[in-house]
Amino acid sequence: MKQETRKEEIIRVAAKLFKEKGYSAVTMRDLATAMGIKAASLYNHINSKQDILNTIIISIAEEFTQGMKLVQDSKLSCIEKLKQIVALHVKIASENIYGMASLNNDWMHLETQLNYYLSLRNNYEKDFLSIIQQGIESSELKEVNPEIIMFSMLTTLRSLYIWIPKKEELNANDLANNLNKVLIHGINI
Repeated sequence: MKQETRKEEIIRVAAKLFKEKGYSAVTMRDLATAMGIKAASLYNHINSKQDILNTIIISIAEEFTQGMKLVQDSKLSCIEKLKQIVALHVKIASENIYGMASLNNDWMHLETQLNYYLSLRNNYEKDFLSIIQQGIESSELKEVNPEIIMFSMLTTLRSLYIWIPKKEELNANDLANNLNKVLIHGINI
């Protein structure tokens, strides 16, 4: 396993603090204390708290975007594409519990990267909606408002970071399979 750099450690610890206290409430002094170093030492590795937030949120949003592109470009049925999206969310959420909290709760604090993040999110949702619409048109999915289907699925998937830590033994594949049964069964013909 690759050794974590000091910058990666700072980002990991900051993400945890942001989840626990909220981005606005965390100070650089809080971060330094959590790391057991002086606040001034943080600046040897990062420029600002805002840069940490940008790194956390943008890296996860780009990971979702790349995953969605692979799903979109695949020759899978719409149902299988939806299953792949569920698996993507489970994977990213289970690997980035703290970062997902920032993505969901602190994105509005992005400054220079806000428009870029919103573009990534909007395109992701547009692609998700497109898959659902194709599923309805091909009669793989019931004729239900596609936005409601997407909203229902995304609401569950975006909150996985809250639920996953409460499970002592989590098998990501089992979770994805069970979520697929619950989320897709109701829209699957």
